[in-house]
Amino acid sequence: MQTNIDEIAPDLFRISAYIPKADLQFNQFLVRDDEPLLFHTGLRGMFPRVRDAVATIINPSDIRWISFSHFEGDECGSLNEWLKLAPRAKPFCGIIGSMINIDDFSDRRSHVLPEGEVLSTGRYRFRFLETPHVPHGWDAGLLLEEKERTLFCSDLFMQQGDIEAAVVSDDILPQTRSTILNYEGGPLAHGLPFTPHTLPTLRRLAELQPRLLAVMHGSSYLGDGREALHGLADLHREVLGNGREWEVGGQ
Repeated sequence: MQTNIDEIAPDLFRISAYIPKADLQFNQFLVRDDEPLLFHTGLRGMFPRVRDAVATIINPSDIRWISFSHFEGDECGSLNEWLKLAPRAKPFCGIIGSMINIDDFSDRRSHVLPEGEVLSTGRYRFRFLETPHVPHGWDAGLLLEEKERTLFCSDLFMQQGDIEAAVVSDDILPQTRSTILNYEGGPLAHGLPFTPHTLPTLRRLAELQPRLLAVMHGSSYLGDGREALHGLADLHREVLGNGREWEVGGQ
């Protein structure tokens, strides 16, 4: 399993490995700053590879913040291994994530960020966005880095396969559509729920106008993030919602 490292924005490094059994790339994102941040830890078994990749950029024991979208193996499976390695590291997440998972699972209590609150790592500022069930999980949340306008969007824009490019500026929605359709007919169906909150959440993310979408599985996207997120909302409505145009509180 080859590990690739690419600087996809200033001080933002994408650490990527393709796992054939899953036919997916698994990406972690390291922010090099006064207080380094790791978004996604990777699966527990991936810890040595991710640690060694981080070591080519910074001293892994200097990691200060660890974050992720939701409680899942590829998002935070090796969290405790990182906490053992980095004595000052602390997980941070939303209120629900802290209450129902992280403060029980984690060997170190989490730093809780309410909706819209910002965490500064030095040069960079990360705004926490509550996104329940987007991509999935009651505890889901995403991060917007406000200086470069990078949205760390977890499983949104998932692309199946071993994809060569770390970043693309072409339309990634066709490959995302193909991936969703492929999963809907198999054992991973229903991984992306469609609820009354799905479309409003994706539209709200679009209006933040990110310039870079840091994608967990597949290439990241550099371009008009607003248009891409509105396109993703339309895709979810069509494929997952069977054309339903739900509003929160509606029918």
